[in-house]
Order: sequence, then structure tokens, then C-alpha cells
Amino acid sequence: MAHSRGRRNPADGRAPVRRAAATVGVIFLVIGVLGFIPGITTHFSDLKFAGHDSDAKLLGLFQVSVLHNIVHLLFGVAGLLLARTVSGARTFLIGGGAIYLVLWLYGVVVDHNSGANFIPLNGADNWLHFLLGVGMIALGLLTTRGRGRR
Repeated sequence: MAHSRGRRNPADGRAPVRRAAATVGVIFLVIGVLGFIPGITTHFSDLKFAGHDSDAKLLGLFQVSVLHNIVHLLFGVAGLLLARTVSGARTFLIGGGAIYLVLWLYGVVVDHNSGANFIPLNGADNWLHFLLGVGMIALGLLTTRGRGRR
């Protein structure tokens, strides 16, 4: 049955998990770009490629480096690419959430003033990573609950 341009065919609409993964991917892309904009990233002149001595802070709160920003951009691209299928979107959200929980644990145990803090991370980053991990996993599970994977 043909549908008018004004009405959406539910059969060709995107599954909630695909929309969620695409949205998270876009958010990561925006955050990655914002990390390279002076003013939005404070102490921009102190932005280093990597390491705990990068004193730049996204929104004046989250410690960032060029590497940190690139990781956000890559996560965003991965989210958009994997959002093309239900299984890919679910994998991105749950797998990405698991990665962020591991990153949270790493940030909790690493000495923030040591060379091991190469990303770099601070307390604000740690709690954001925890919330991202839990949120992404919850989105991946809740948006595919009771649905067969396509």
C-alpha cells in the first residue's frame, strides 16, 4: 500500500534502538567538535595531544586532550554507522556502554597526576563516563526489549 509523503510508513521507520544509537552518535560528534573550539573549551592553549598535563577543559569542567576529542569523534562515527541496523545499534549502545564503564573504573583507580592518565581524565569525566555507561546500556536493553533482532 502506497503512503502519501506526509504519512510515514511504520514498516520503513527506524527502530527505537536505531534512533537511540544515532542520537548518541550525533551527541558524541558534537562533543568531539566542541572540544576543539576555544571558549567552549577553557584553557584551550593548554590543550595537549594526550596526557594528564593537558589542562584544557570542555565547558570548564571536563578535562580533554586532542586524543580525548578524537575518541569522541570516532565514537560518534561508530554510532552513526552501527545505527544502520538494529543489531549494530544494540551492539553500539551496550558495547559502548560497557567500554565507558571500564573507562570509569580506570579513571577511578588511576592517579590523575601520573603518566598513566594518558587520556586525560578528571573527577567530572569519571562520573560522566559512569552515567554514559549505565545510560547507553539501559538504552540498548530497553529499546530492544521484547523485539526480535533484525
